[in-house]
Amino acid sequence: MARVGFIGLGNMGGGMAANLAKAGHDVRAFDLSAEALERARAAGCLPVESAAAAAEGAEAVITMLPAGKHVAQVYEDSVFGAADTGAILIDCSTIDVDTARRVADAAIAKGLAAVDAPVSGGIAAASAGTLTFMVGGDDAAFARAEPFLSAMGKAVIHAGANGAGQAAKICNNMLLGATMVATCEAMLLAKKLGLDPQTFYDIASVSSGSCWSLNTYAPLPGVGPQTPADNGYQGGFAAGLMLKDLKLAMEAAASADANTPMGARAAELYTQFADAGNAGVDFSGIIRMLDE
Repeated sequence: MARVGFIGLGNMGGGMAANLAKAGHDVRAFDLSAEALERARAAGCLPVESAAAAAEGAEAVITMLPAGKHVAQVYEDSVFGAADTGAILIDCSTIDVDTARRVADAAIAKGLAAVDAPVSGGIAAASAGTLTFMVGGDDAAFARAEPFLSAMGKAVIHAGANGAGQAAKICNNMLLGATMVATCEAMLLAKKLGLDPQTFYDIASVSSGSCWSLNTYAPLPGVGPQTPADNGYQGGFAAGLMLKDLKLAMEAAASADANTPMGARAAELYTQFADAGNAGVDFSGIIRMLDE
C-alpha cells in the first residue's frame, strides 16, 4: 500500500480519506479544523500539522477543497514545494475549468503528474466509498490515479485531458439542477390537478418523464425511495453547493459562448432559494419555494 497525503477533511473529504485508510493506505491527513483531524484519526488516518507535511513523501496527494482559489493556493504554497518528484496530484474539488488546467500545467512543469477528479454522489457516497469520479488528465496520469480513486468510489471514468473532469462535473450538475426544478414543478402540478403524488411517481418513473431527480431523489416525502425529503430536506446535497456548481456552469457557458437558458434559470431559482436562508437545505427542498 502507498503513502497518501489528503488535504481537506470536510463533509466529503473526511469520508474519502477514511476509505483510503480502510483500504490499507498510509494516509497523512490535514485540515484547518481540529475536529476534522480527530475524526480522521479515529478513522485510521495520521493527522499532520500542515498541508506540506501531508504532501511530503506521499506517492499521491489528494485535495478536496472549497474553490479554485483554495486549490491554487495550497498547491503553490504547500504541495509543490513538498511533494516528491513523480508524485501524482489528484484534485477532487469542484472548481472552474481554467484553474484546473492552470494548476495541472504548473504541476507538470515541476515534474509532477496531475489530474482533476471531481466527484458525484454526495456525503453518503463519500462515506460508503461509492462515489463516481470524472477524471481529467493524460493516460499515464489517469492510470496512476485510478487505483487511489477506486478505493473511494464505484466508478472512475476518464473524461479526457486536464480540465475535462471539471467540465463533465459542471455540465452534469447543471443538468441535475435543471431537472430537479422541472421534477418539482411537475409533481406540484400533478398534485394540484388532483393526482395522488405516489400514483404520479409510479407512472412518470416508468414513462418518458423518467429521470434521476424523480426516480431516485423524489422531492416529496413519502414518495419513491427514501430521500432527504423524508428527513425535512436535511442531508444529501446542499442547495448552496448546487448553486456553486450552477454558477461555475454559467461562467463556463459564458467563456465558451454556449446558450444555456435552462441552466441560467435554474441558477436564478437556486440563488433565490439560497438567499432566503436555505443554502444548507437539501437542493430538492426548492420544491417548498415553488409551492409558496
